[in-house]
Amino acid sequence: QVQVVESGEVSVKTGGSLILSCTISQYYCTQWFRQVPGKDREGVAAIDEEGFATYAETVRGRFTISKDSTKNVLYLRMARLKPEDTAMYYCAAGPMCIIATVSPAAAENIPYWGQGTQVTVSS
Repeated sequence: QVQVVESGEVSVKTGGSLILSCTISQYYCTQWFRQVPGKDREGVAAIDEEGFATYAETVRGRFTISKDSTKNVLYLRMARLKPEDTAMYYCAAGPMCIIATVSPAAAENIPYWGQGTQVTVSS
C-alpha cells in the first residue's frame, strides 16, 4: 500500500514509495519543486495542459507526475526513493514549465504555490 500525502511531514525508508498530492490552480503548467535547507528550489517534474511531462535527470524513471483536471489535483508518484530525495516538496502552477533551480526572486514570479510537504528518506 503506497501512502498518499497531501501536506505535513512523512518519512519513508530507502527504496520505498510515496504519492504526494496537491490541490492546484489551473495554469498552463503544473509541477513539483523540491528544496533542501540552504539551497534554491529545484523543479523536478512538470506537466503541461496537453499532458506532456518532463522530469529532472535526478528523478527520471523513478518519479511520475500526473493530474486530475476534473478535481484540480496534482500528483507525484515517487518510487525507489533515495536519501538524497529528502526535501520539502512544493506543488506549483504557472505559465511555463521549469525543470531547473529557481532563485527566490524567480520563485516569486510563479503565480501559485502549495504549502509544502516534508519528505524524509532514511537508510
